[in-house]
Amino acid sequence: MEKIIVIGGLSAGPSAAAKARRENEQAEIMLFEKGANISYATCGMPYAFSGVIESRDQLMVVKPELLQNRFNIDVHLNEEIVKIDTKNKVVYSNISDYEYDKLIFATGASSIVPPIGNIKLANNWSTCRSMFDFDKITKEGLTKESKHITVIGAGLIGVEVAENLKEAGKKVTLIEGSTHVLNMWQQKFGNFAANVLTSEGIEVLTESLVSKFDIDENGKIKAVVTKEGRQIPTDFVILSVGIKPNTDLLIQEGAETIGNGALKVNEFMETSLKDVYAAGDNVSIKNLQTNEFDYFPLGTHSNKAGRAAGANAVGRNISFKGAYKTAIVKVFDYTLARTGMNATTLTEKGIAFKTVLSVAGSTPSYYPGQKDLITEIYYNPETEEILGAELFGEVGVDKRVDVLSTAIYAKLKITDLAQLDLAYAPPFSPAKDPVVVTSYVTENILNNRSEQISVEDLEAFINNHSKEDYLLIDSRTVDEYEKGTIPGAINYPLDQIRKQVDFIKSQDKKVVIFCQKGLRGYLAELILRNNGVTNVLNVAGGFKIWQMYSDHIEIPEPVLAKY
Repeated sequence: MEKIIVIGGLSAGPSAAAKARRENEQAEIMLFEKGANISYATCGMPYAFSGVIESRDQLMVVKPELLQNRFNIDVHLNEEIVKIDTKNKVVYSNISDYEYDKLIFATGASSIVPPIGNIKLANNWSTCRSMFDFDKITKEGLTKESKHITVIGAGLIGVEVAENLKEAGKKVTLIEGSTHVLNMWQQKFGNFAANVLTSEGIEVLTESLVSKFDIDENGKIKAVVTKEGRQIPTDFVILSVGIKPNTDLLIQEGAETIGNGALKVNEFMETSLKDVYAAGDNVSIKNLQTNEFDYFPLGTHSNKAGRAAGANAVGRNISFKGAYKTAIVKVFDYTLARTGMNATTLTEKGIAFKTVLSVAGSTPSYYPGQKDLITEIYYNPETEEILGAELFGEVGVDKRVDVLSTAIYAKLKITDLAQLDLAYAPPFSPAKDPVVVTSYVTENILNNRSEQISVEDLEAFINNHSKEDYLLIDSRTVDEYEKGTIPGAINYPLDQIRKQVDFIKSQDKKVVIFCQKGLRGYLAELILRNNGVTNVLNVAGGFKIWQMYSDHIEIPEPVLAKY
């Protein structure tokens, strides 16, 4: 009888054990978990803080009894594996030792605890990854006496925690060391999310690091102190600054890893060690776009990898080829999503790309409650293949990011998107879906009918050019213009712009034109181009995107003269 040992009981481990049993009824399968719980929903913890998930029990996705009774898995709780001998195929726990034929290593990752001053003396803080963490936060951080909570780290979990603590009635400060929250996304999209967090009453500090905790004689944190010297009085601190793969036991055996210690596995979840498989947040899988080992610590990949590891450990041949950084996060009433490579990654890897951005309704204008959807797509300028995308909006973001993720896997061109047969009915989508609109915008660019300038490039352009170099034209109505515009812009409303063609031509300058969201700017751009003004750029997403972006950057004084 083949002996399969699974180490780790969070998501990949139980997935592997259950799949191994489904594929082989005769194998002896043992699962070891050092804690008291298995298969709990770490991603659901933030939503339990606010009561969206109503009880602790709901976070327990699979109970040990289910694995034992339905799948005949020998589950060992509160038993930690402390040593592995891969040559002799033996694992050693804090209780006994066990032989195996195949080993599945699914130990996950641990929260990183930064070297903050006084952190070892302080007691009213926690990471947010285990049920132990969850219980401490709910019993201490969410008490009536805890009025203010500081969240350090503004990644996916940090933002979700901050939102749900606010929903629970707490005052919240969110601190991030990088230039923007959710730094998996471009700064523009991080700024969009920060605007929402701020508007909901969360204090957001970026480019800020915590140097120490001010504590009292009992070890209670009274204030968080940043490296800039700012003191933030607080009652509880939650750390969410990153994770480290739990792989020391196999590293000691010579397993191959990437820089952060995650194990290298092939598409069959085999490590470099004979008869040792691995899955979950402790592994590095292939990035399907770069063909390099990458790190994707998400529940979707843990479950897929666990399933493959379990099947292959009992002799099947199931592959999990890899991933390409698809992610999504709720930010109050908004959603931020991404897939593939963005401008930062593409630039770092020296991959040529172009960017196109559109703002379109997620439903028709005549249907009640229309909301804008912002879509930015990165594509290869030679082949037109889609390389990545980022999206932001209130409605339908999840649907569109999955369309674009599928398009990346299928290696579709950005111009192929206009040919997709996407579902249409007024409650769900306009007749021209935002994904299709972005494809149309790209066709216009590729056909030299239009040229976009991003708000990032516009900011740099304004900073680096004098007022004599260009015209910045706001093509919105006078009422819109008077409520606010880009510094230095002159107002030529779209319906009157033909009257200004001669003046614009006489200036013989680069023309940057914008409207509220991009469409009227494009129409104004066409009018100018068709009347001999060819050096024209349309601001991608218009004033809406500029305003959302510039709320979190330093904008210089206007450099254009008044005309």
